[in-house]
Amino acid sequence: MSIGASILVVDDEAIVCKSCKAILSQEGCDVEAACSSPEALRKMDARRFDMVITDLRMPGVDGMALLKAVKRKSPSTKVMVITGHSTVRSAVEAVKSGAVDYIEKPFTPDELTRAVKEGLENGSRGGDVVRSAGQPGQRRRFGDILGGCRRMSAVYEVIEKVAPTDSTVLIHGESGTGKELVAKAIHRNSLRSKEQFVSIDCTALTESLLESELFGHVKGSFTGAIVSKPGLFEVANGGTLFLDEIGNVSLATQTKLLRVLQEREFKPVGGTQIKSTDIRLITATNKNLEAMIAEGAFREELFYRLNVVPIFLPPLRKRKEDIPMLVDHFLSKYSERHGGKERTISTEAMELLTEYDWPGNVRELENIIERSVVMTEGSTISPQHLPVAIQRKRSGAGIVVPRTARELREVKKRLRQNAVREVEKAFVVDALRRNQGNVSRAAREIGMQRPNLHALLRKHGVTPKS
Repeated sequence: MSIGASILVVDDEAIVCKSCKAILSQEGCDVEAACSSPEALRKMDARRFDMVITDLRMPGVDGMALLKAVKRKSPSTKVMVITGHSTVRSAVEAVKSGAVDYIEKPFTPDELTRAVKEGLENGSRGGDVVRSAGQPGQRRRFGDILGGCRRMSAVYEVIEKVAPTDSTVLIHGESGTGKELVAKAIHRNSLRSKEQFVSIDCTALTESLLESELFGHVKGSFTGAIVSKPGLFEVANGGTLFLDEIGNVSLATQTKLLRVLQEREFKPVGGTQIKSTDIRLITATNKNLEAMIAEGAFREELFYRLNVVPIFLPPLRKRKEDIPMLVDHFLSKYSERHGGKERTISTEAMELLTEYDWPGNVRELENIIERSVVMTEGSTISPQHLPVAIQRKRSGAGIVVPRTARELREVKKRLRQNAVREVEKAFVVDALRRNQGNVSRAAREIGMQRPNLHALLRKHGVTPKS
């Protein structure tokens, strides 16, 4: 099926314009080319285009500025960014500014054609999908979810398939993996996207308060109920209701939830009037609900009602190849938020972040990057700006840093002389940092005589103050 759209290609390299024009013309497109942003804007003054495809890096007015100008001049025109300088930061910025897609040079005719078709068809997503042309079909982000690894690509595939339906979704994942972001992405790409997205954390409220929040209550139904209040099943009517950490809901409330799913009806607390609801339900859990069923802590019938389409979010330790992408995104986000001074990260610091196991997942990574941006006076985040738990993961020699004098002796037996110096220095620095520079306290903690610790400090040029 031909595309048949009017397209403006903008690139300072004539060969790129010529190639795109030849490829897209074969798909029935009316293609014009411009070698600069000012020329592109002049052409847009003369006629309307369905899509503008622009290089990101151009002399003078670059592609990012052109993207913003196009969205001001013609909001309905889709914009796709192409670049040979592919960074996550530029991709994220382009999507934030309204690009529908992102494709990397060099790309094949099939990759360009597919990206243009999908950009024209799905432009209403507001840039939910960013693709890498070098890896056909692989997405780098979906809405606010970042990640280009195989596991995240599988998650995106499920989101794309389930979003246009009205199926109930259960998101499985550890705390901090981004379960609510997945729920929002499903809602934004659903037929209910113009209606409300309402969320509630089921761990944040007691059983009675949660029941009141979900189903509402009538005036006088309990102490403090001085007015009637609609519940979230009523507030979210027509839209999407997201129940986070559903595994923390009591068996009594589970029974009432099951009735709502079966009958699409509910009664407010203390009320007699039955109300109907039309919501799309998405739930999430960090618990093993099947194990809870075996223990009698979760209703089997409710589980099968909720788990119609399961989505399994991988923990960050299982997708470490995404860490540089996430770090780059959070650096950009918090550099702009805290003063606008752009921050970078050293190779050594990035290696430490990649080696760490991230028990708090993406949320922990984001918090650490924000803290590092705030606390770093210079422009580069180095290992010393990271938390001690991450710093002590490895020394420069790639060896786990010991915590006691006995561990140090054991490690030194297995190392070459140059590696011994690295580990010794990391060992004393870590000990001092844990004890706020107090040598006596550090010596007691590591099981070493104070004079011996002083000798190691002198050997490696380390002082409590430094």
